[in-house]
Amino acid sequence: MSSELWKAKNQRDSSFQINGFMESVNDHYGKNFEDVRDLHAWSCRHGEDFWRHFWNFYKIGRPYKEDERVICAGEGADASYRLMTTRFFPEETLNAAEILLRDVHLREEALVFYGEGGKATRLSGAELQRRVANLAYSLQERGVGVGDRVAAFMPNIPETVIGFLASASLGAIWSSCSPDFGVEATLSRLKQVEPKVLLCADGYMYGGKSHEVYDKILELCSGLPSLEMVVLTGFLDSVPDEGRLSVSGLEVVVFDSCCEGEKQQPSYAMLPFDHPLVIAFSSGTTGVPKCIVHRAGGLVVNWIKEHRLHCNIGFGDRVFYFTTCGWMMWNWLVGSLASGATLILYDGHPLPRDDEGFLFSLAARERLTFFGTSARYLQTLYQKEYRALDCDLSSLRTVASTGSPLAPEVFGYVYDSIKEDVHLASISGGTDIMGCFLLGSPTLPVRAGQLQMGGLGMEVAAYDEDGHKVEGVCGELVACTPFPNQPLGFWHDSGAERYRSTYYERFPGVWHHGDLLTEVPGEGFVIHGRSDTVLNPGGVRIGSSEVRDPVERMEEVVEAVAVGHDMGHDERIILFVVLREGKKMDEVLKKRMCERIRHEASPRHMPALVVEVEDIPRTLSGKVSEVAIRDLINGRDVTNRDALANPESLEVLARNFELFGL
Repeated sequence: MSSELWKAKNQRDSSFQINGFMESVNDHYGKNFEDVRDLHAWSCRHGEDFWRHFWNFYKIGRPYKEDERVICAGEGADASYRLMTTRFFPEETLNAAEILLRDVHLREEALVFYGEGGKATRLSGAELQRRVANLAYSLQERGVGVGDRVAAFMPNIPETVIGFLASASLGAIWSSCSPDFGVEATLSRLKQVEPKVLLCADGYMYGGKSHEVYDKILELCSGLPSLEMVVLTGFLDSVPDEGRLSVSGLEVVVFDSCCEGEKQQPSYAMLPFDHPLVIAFSSGTTGVPKCIVHRAGGLVVNWIKEHRLHCNIGFGDRVFYFTTCGWMMWNWLVGSLASGATLILYDGHPLPRDDEGFLFSLAARERLTFFGTSARYLQTLYQKEYRALDCDLSSLRTVASTGSPLAPEVFGYVYDSIKEDVHLASISGGTDIMGCFLLGSPTLPVRAGQLQMGGLGMEVAAYDEDGHKVEGVCGELVACTPFPNQPLGFWHDSGAERYRSTYYERFPGVWHHGDLLTEVPGEGFVIHGRSDTVLNPGGVRIGSSEVRDPVERMEEVVEAVAVGHDMGHDERIILFVVLREGKKMDEVLKKRMCERIRHEASPRHMPALVVEVEDIPRTLSGKVSEVAIRDLINGRDVTNRDALANPESLEVLARNFELFGL
């Protein structure tokens, strides 16, 4: 048994929404569940009852009677086809923006924004609602309606949230990219979805510098022939210069002027549960980014489930997630409006002016109850030995981490150096479902390196190579039951062949996600990273994190990545390492690294080469691109360098291949 780092003083506390929901299930169905694991097992075996009761419990829409079906399984003899065509709430009509903005006018603050350059904005719920209503009306007057695509090339600012909600209120389909994306990377995404409207800002702040993007926007306009309108926001300057975006036949308007009308409440297009709400994009490291189409009802229902039951977010909570508009966590954050939260937005460097404590100072200043970030950010604070001693975090109940597995020692660091009494929730899901497969519960103990539980209504398991469920050993993450936020498919994927082959072909009848997972019986789950970066020396499958993690815990190391180098019918492990400033790679340090890997993993995990590098390639969403490194060292084309935030790192690697013996 792994030792417990934290558990709630009273796990039956009625203030935990998951306890109130469990009690309601007990009363309604004559159960006597006392543990959320029992509730989870029931929710997977009785999905119809779970989702109906959840819908009614939170009054998401009209009440459903016991004899009304809320799940319609797909038809046909093929198990995978039945799963991918399962529909939830098939008779329901709704509007996602209406659900997200329900009762928002009662909130004294709905949005609070901080920018790296010191810019700050506060919006009441009534003002947010008014701006959404008037922007939506302006777009509608210019012909934007159901099914049209609205794209954003925006920082994480209030105008982006307003744009998303206005788009959703009209039944338009939203896509967003961060303005630090390159032009080609942005076009490789947005050109596929053919947006009618582009929302953009004049620039952004990062690393203490202003980055103007007028030239980028002009290139985007030229590369998107479907565009009819550009809505320009002033971020670097309060009054943007729309004259700099003169493109023949293209209307350019200033965002604020579109929000100046007298409408106080939006009009909402009532649409089927499965109407598209968002098109999100895969990382693009293995080709042109896939355009993943997400259904409105599925996202909203799942967000409410995750926020309320797993994260215990409710009315009056103040929710922050460090994210950009190019990461699915931005959408997840905005979704917490439906649970009554005030959103705290930040755009800029997480460590401005090398101020390690900036975000936790922000958490103290804004009395955050929920603080979300990436595992990499917490790892950086751990390496810098930051301690939140001067921050009043008494209001903070939950710290959430995602983006990559959170190392066990960083779990302990959070409790030692950030806050002793806090629910640390390591969560894992993806852009593919715009939600989580695995996440937390404040009623369960927190154990180092583990994710606490599967999402309610989602049966998550580890499968071996033959498609059998395994426990206690590493396997492929699968979801065995349908869930409402399964994507509709891929944009322009005739016959859904790419969609099916991506998620449903490897193991018939279940969703195959592409992560490596170990289920620890009676405790929780461990995520080991992506299975498409599995190492296979001598025919033994090894998760790359098992090689990387022991080295990253060394004080000399900033970051490491392990990849496989093909050697005919076998492969060898190469470990690339970024060292801290002032440290030098020598044979003594290499030996210490290898001894640590041998001790913490096994002799089979030992790298054949340890190579110092200046930088490691990352996707635009900040994830290490192990696939790009693997393809490069194995002589294969890196198919989409535009998907990398720092493609120059690959050039440095390539120039030094002879030194590496590659």
